[in-house]
Amino acid sequence: MEIGRSTKIFIGLGLAAAVLLGKLFYIQIVDDRYKVDALNNSIVYETIYPSRGIIYDRNGQALVDNVITYDILVTPREVHAFDTLALARTLGIEEDYVHEKMAWYRKYRTRIGYQSQVFLKQVDAETYLRFAEIQYRFPGFRAQMRNSRNYPFNAGGNLLGYVSEVDAPFLKKHPEYRTGDFVGRTGFEAAREEELRGEKGYHIYLRDSRNRVLKSFRDGAEDKMAVPGKDITTTIDAHLQQYGQGLMRRKKGSLIAIEPSTGEILSLISSPGIDVDVLADIGHYWDSLAADPGKPMFNRAVQASYPPGSVFKLVNGLIGLQEGVLKENYKYPCDHGYWYTPTKKLGCHDHKSPINLIEAVKMSCNAYFCFVLKNIIENNKYSGVEEAFSVWEDYVRSFGFGAPLDSEVPHELGGTIPAAERYNRIYGKGHWRASSVISLSIGQGEIGVTPLQIANLGAILANRGWYIPPHIIKDDTPREARHTLIDPKNFDPIVEGMWQAVNSAPGTGGTATLAAIPGLDVCGKTGTAENPHGADHSVFICFAPRENPQIAVACYVENAGFGASWACPIASLMVEKYLCGEIRPSRKWLERYVTDADLMNVPYEKKKRQ
Repeated sequence: MEIGRSTKIFIGLGLAAAVLLGKLFYIQIVDDRYKVDALNNSIVYETIYPSRGIIYDRNGQALVDNVITYDILVTPREVHAFDTLALARTLGIEEDYVHEKMAWYRKYRTRIGYQSQVFLKQVDAETYLRFAEIQYRFPGFRAQMRNSRNYPFNAGGNLLGYVSEVDAPFLKKHPEYRTGDFVGRTGFEAAREEELRGEKGYHIYLRDSRNRVLKSFRDGAEDKMAVPGKDITTTIDAHLQQYGQGLMRRKKGSLIAIEPSTGEILSLISSPGIDVDVLADIGHYWDSLAADPGKPMFNRAVQASYPPGSVFKLVNGLIGLQEGVLKENYKYPCDHGYWYTPTKKLGCHDHKSPINLIEAVKMSCNAYFCFVLKNIIENNKYSGVEEAFSVWEDYVRSFGFGAPLDSEVPHELGGTIPAAERYNRIYGKGHWRASSVISLSIGQGEIGVTPLQIANLGAILANRGWYIPPHIIKDDTPREARHTLIDPKNFDPIVEGMWQAVNSAPGTGGTATLAAIPGLDVCGKTGTAENPHGADHSVFICFAPRENPQIAVACYVENAGFGASWACPIASLMVEKYLCGEIRPSRKWLERYVTDADLMNVPYEKKKRQ
């Protein structure tokens, strides 16, 4: 039977209606994305801030954790007349602050609309509880929980770094952050920001046209919980770090301890440094920190480049032994120094002469190592001074000098080791020799190293020729040992000289006898680094025990003179504290001598290096 025209139209309209009804059913019942979009103007997201990851020391002591604080928020359009004095007293602020904030909200009311604003940041729990009790008296005001950094142990302020609220320049470069977020700015907080920060969550609420909360959207089913940041365990020994900070109080320099067998940094102190109390309120102290001539924000341990001084004699001695131009029994004279030209002399302190290698290390003889460097650089087996010097440079770089050690300490620098090309430019190719660079024999001249590299030298000597790159994060990352170009057997006379420097009888020439600790077999080397701008720097490296070493320490005290005077006792106290747990009564006087000293303003006085 033929279907009429009107019937076809009716059927077509019916099918179209069915499709529309089906689509409407799907949108409204099955898939409510469109419904949610329609509600967007009434849906409000309230941020849930994650707790930032905790930073621990090697023994599980929290160096940085979190404390709950509260931001007081206000939605200006919901505010009615209120008692400003009562609010000010409750929150512990000045009444003028309340008036100024409310005036600002009125001025920019169109821009603000129904948005909530932060009225007061990071109030403590006690203040929040006072506010919560009478919150009903202040319509439009509410509290939002935050986590703020807390420092339960005063250790490692420079290492830990600080967090602060993001600003406009930061947001332009990092669109993943939002106004009100906090970010690590320095130290671990900055270097490990991605791990520590966690992931924000949110609550979703429905609000009416007046921005008043009606209820939780979908009973919280669409809420997203915050993901806490990851905790980090460092290699730092909090108690040793704190003790070392006390030793370096009122001194300018660095104090570093390393576990030789693992390369783990036990302490890394830059002085003057930052107390954790300052970190907790960095904004309040920022101007004074920036203006402080001691530069407490500057991490000298990894960023300062110094001449290593006499501790570098050990490297030259090892190179001489490896190259065969030095033997343990070789003796050289010292006439209160070394005449490297007929009219120029590199001076030395008074001691017996001639002496062999072990005695030269023990007494820190300058002249001896001038002879050693001369024989290294003017070695006839090479085509000339330039080739021999390049070999010397390769040896030095194998000790980790001249490049960052990849320590995981933020902003680590690598120092400088001169190349032959430098002297070609200064003197002309073929027109220089050992006498031109003789100051390198005692760690002076065109050489710069960081205190961390000096500490690593201590670890290399303890291990007799190898090291694991110093690092400050304790994790399962595999770290391969790096070997110097020196045969382990060549370390024996150098270590013996270091042992005698500390443990020889009084009056026999040992330069580091203040570092002697009965039963610990400390091996050490003093250094006095020349400073053309003021008093010389005091330097000392050591490790202990001699066999199966457990700690290597380097101390560098600016403008403090002889290495034996200050760096030596400071480093030895660190060794004793770590290996024994306390300073024995017979050495308490030394501890007082160090902790009571103020070396920040040492009068200028040139001294002979040793």
